[in-house]
Amino acid sequence: MHIQHDLKLDYRDVLIKPKRSTLSSRSDVKLTRPFKFRHSTLTWTGVPIIAANMSTVGTIAMAQALHKENMLTCMHKHHSIKDFVQLTQQMPNYGEALILSIGVGNKEFEHLQQCINTLPSIKFICVDVANGYMQQLVDFIVKVRTQFPEKILIAGNVVSSEMTEALILAGTDIVKVGIGSGAACTTRLVTGVGMPQLSAVIECADAAHGLGGHIIADGGCTYPGDIVKAFGGGADFVMLGSMLAGHDESGGEMIERNGEKLVSFYGMSSHKANETFAGGLREYRAAEGREVMMPYKGPVSNTIQQITGGLRSACTYIGAANIKELPKRTTFIRVNTQLNESLSEHTIKI
Repeated sequence: MHIQHDLKLDYRDVLIKPKRSTLSSRSDVKLTRPFKFRHSTLTWTGVPIIAANMSTVGTIAMAQALHKENMLTCMHKHHSIKDFVQLTQQMPNYGEALILSIGVGNKEFEHLQQCINTLPSIKFICVDVANGYMQQLVDFIVKVRTQFPEKILIAGNVVSSEMTEALILAGTDIVKVGIGSGAACTTRLVTGVGMPQLSAVIECADAAHGLGGHIIADGGCTYPGDIVKAFGGGADFVMLGSMLAGHDESGGEMIERNGEKLVSFYGMSSHKANETFAGGLREYRAAEGREVMMPYKGPVSNTIQQITGGLRSACTYIGAANIKELPKRTTFIRVNTQLNESLSEHTIKI
């Protein structure tokens, strides 16, 4: 047994200290960023926001909407090749917008091969497991890298430097960071395992950048300011689940209760997801996610405007001309609270 006594931080534990800025307008801030990768020969340029590969977020409609904003969508694992073919007919440059998501089984690898044969322009492959510390994941990354040496490979999830380094050395270009931080995830409650997300991002980003790799901050963002903090902590990409759920493009069952429209949002390790896609929860497993009914939010473009507007505004507060400059210009200050609680009984809408 070992105890680490240094305090680990979440997004809510800090604010960003403002600094003198020469930027005169939010419109001066550039949100698109060009990327090159350690292993892949491909490049990508866009706004590094990603819709999570959840069935109530990573949908075809979401991919179409985010592509208009030069953002990415990590498609959930249960899309068929037929689904992708229909999407590509409507989105000729799908390779710039879609991330294929798979597990680490033999059937998943066969499905990946079929998808790449059908969709050769796909740039991104995401090997996604809840526990990124399994040797099986490392072995699978080597297999995928060998088969598809030119593709941009994403893998996770982890929350520590040593496993970030291991994944990158095995062939990963972008490590997905976050365990238990998602709004629909209950891993920390069920298993006691996890790490506060901001500290995980800072530690893993430092490790990845030292090897020429990148990271995705996956989970834990509740408000646009949390996205800014993730970038300020060193994240190259930020993946969003609950913030992009509940919209027209999100999927999820809609009901009306007491005159209010509500939309289903659930974690991919929840009872709901297992019942929907796996025929129920296996006897050796516990559910590590939950289903919630969240208020209907309308078109996702409204939320995207809040996110991009918040990013631009934050950059002007600290003098960052673009997203890549955010870590260099960010000074975090620890706080006991970050919000005036005088209206705490009212719902805060962003």
